[in-house]
Amino acid sequence: MGRGRRGRACVVVLGDFGRSPRMQYHALSLARQASLEVVVVAYGGSVPHKEILDLESIYIHEMVPTPDAFIVQNTPSVPTLVAARWASRLRHSAFLIDWHNFGYTLLALSLGRLSPFLALYHWIEKHYGKMADGSFCVTKAMQHGLAQNWGIKATVLYDQPPEFFHPASLEEKHQLFCRLSKDINTSLGVEDCTSHGGAEPALIVSSTSWTSDEDFGILLEAAVMYNRRVAAILNEDDSSDRMLLWKEIHDGKKHLYPSLLFVITGIRQKMKGEVLLVYCCQYFCLRDALLQEKDLRRKRSADLGVCLHTSSSGLDLPMKVVDMFGSGLPVCAVSYSCIEELVKVNKNGLLFSSSSELADELLMLFKGFPSDCNALKSLRDGAHETGASARWATEWEEHAKPPLLDVISRKFD
Repeated sequence: MGRGRRGRACVVVLGDFGRSPRMQYHALSLARQASLEVVVVAYGGSVPHKEILDLESIYIHEMVPTPDAFIVQNTPSVPTLVAARWASRLRHSAFLIDWHNFGYTLLALSLGRLSPFLALYHWIEKHYGKMADGSFCVTKAMQHGLAQNWGIKATVLYDQPPEFFHPASLEEKHQLFCRLSKDINTSLGVEDCTSHGGAEPALIVSSTSWTSDEDFGILLEAAVMYNRRVAAILNEDDSSDRMLLWKEIHDGKKHLYPSLLFVITGIRQKMKGEVLLVYCCQYFCLRDALLQEKDLRRKRSADLGVCLHTSSSGLDLPMKVVDMFGSGLPVCAVSYSCIEELVKVNKNGLLFSSSSELADELLMLFKGFPSDCNALKSLRDGAHETGASARWATEWEEHAKPPLLDVISRKFD
C-alpha cells in the first residue's frame, strides 16, 4: 500500500458476529498487529468482545468506500463468497477466504449427497474459492484437501485462545459454585446431585449449536450410564442403603466417585421447547445455561470439558476445545479424522466414539475426586501447557500477517 496511508480491511460474516469468535480475533489482530482500520460487515444479535468495542480502529456495520481487503468466513459459502468476490472486484480490493469448513458438506447433512442443489452449491464454493487472492484454513488436513481437490493454496492458521482465557483461581471457582448452587437449587422443586449437602460436585462444561454434525444425545446417554455404573459400584460395597453411602462420600469417609454437574452453553432461546434442558439423577445433574460472553469464562472454573463436534467434512477443528485449553481445561472429544491435530490423547484430553466410551472415561477420570484423581490431574497439566504454549496473537503474527500484507501490497503497490 502507498506510504502515508493507513490501510483498511473488511471482515465479512454472514451471521452473528458476536457468536463468531475466530472472526472477532481476526478483527482484533488486523487492528492491533497489522495496524489496519477494520470494518466489520455482519449480522447483529450477540454482543462482541469488549476488546472489539473498545478499539476505535474497528467499525461495526459501517462500510467504508474503499477497503483494501475483504476477509470472508467460509462457511457459509452462498451468497457470501459471491457477494464478497464481486464487491472486492468493484472496489479493486484484495479478496481472502478463511476456510472454517466446507459449506457443501454441511448442506449434505440435511439435503443428502444426491441433491441437485448440493451439486450447484459445491460448484459455487469451489469456483469462487479459487478466485481468492489468498486463503487461510484451520488444519493441515484441510490445507491438503484444498490443494489436492480444488487447487487452492491455503496457509494453516490454527485456532488459538486469546489472552483473556486463563485458568481460574480457587476463589473464582468457589464464587462460581456459590452462584450455580443458588440458581439451581431454587429453580426446581426436586432434589438432585447439587442439592445434597457436603462436597461440591465435579463441574463439566459443554456447548452446543444443535447442528447436524453434533450428536448431543451421546452426552445424555453417557451421563445416564455414569449414574447407573456408580450406583452399581456402591451396591457392591456391601450396603443396601445407597443414600447412606452417598452421605458417607460427602462426609469424607469414602472417596469413590463424585456427583457430576453438567452445564451446557449455547442453547438458543427459541429451542427451549424442543430440547431436554434438565435431567436429574442421583449422581449427575444436567443444566442448560444461556451464557453470554462474560459467562463463557466460566469454563476456566470447570473440571472437564466435553466436545461432541464431529465435523461434516472431517477437516475442521472445534473452536470450543481451543477455548477450553486456553482456560487450562482438559477435554473429552468425539474422535474423527483430524481431531488429533488438537487433542493429544493422554496429554491434554481423551477421545471417544460412543456414549459407553465416554461413560468409561468419566468413571476413570473422576475416581477419587477431588484429591486422588491422578489421571485427571495429568490431563489438566497437559491442557494448561497446551493453552499456555500458543495464543491467537502469536499465531496470527507468524502465519496470517505476512501473507495478508503481501496480498494487499501486491494489489496496491
